[in-house]
Amino acid sequence: MRVIAGTYRSRPLTAPRGMATRPTSDRLRETLFNILAPHIEGARFADLYAGTGAVGIEALSRGAAHVTFVESAANAIAALHANLAALGIRDRFQLDQRSVPVALRTLARREQNFALVYLDPPWEDAAAYTQSLNLLAESAAALLAPEAIVVAEHARRPSVTLADTYGALKRYRLLEQGDAALSFYRQEPASDTPIG
Repeated sequence: MRVIAGTYRSRPLTAPRGMATRPTSDRLRETLFNILAPHIEGARFADLYAGTGAVGIEALSRGAAHVTFVESAANAIAALHANLAALGIRDRFQLDQRSVPVALRTLARREQNFALVYLDPPWEDAAAYTQSLNLLAESAAALLAPEAIVVAEHARRPSVTLADTYGALKRYRLLEQGDAALSFYRQEPASDTPIG
């Protein structure tokens, strides 16, 4: 596993042993960031269920202004700390060491807007996808910039089926690659229909 492009290009990343943490593959990260390239520079990025931090680190490497990593598993947090230290990344990030629902509620109270949000819960955890996407939709005014993109990584052959809409978030693109898939969501514009 390595950083694909940008400031830290080709630098190696570590992951904890075992199957509890499933890092996003280099190939899928490259595809993701090719799509997000026009939106990365100067963006505030949220890496939810961050694991090793590979996705958020890639965003920093490519010019994101700030990344908020959210992760609660101790072994993943240790790997994330190790990766940040090995790359000499000391600023432009925040590590929120708690569950994603708790972190999202706290971030919403602080009105931290993100232009890009990436979430990659355990693929079999349907409740994590539903809860996280619903919380993002419910708190969109506080959490999401007006043109924000929310991307969910999930299994291609679903053990979990993602909905096309979660509140105001509507899926506008589905990309499949190997065993994985990426669902891209944006906020639906408010209706301009006059009342009365």
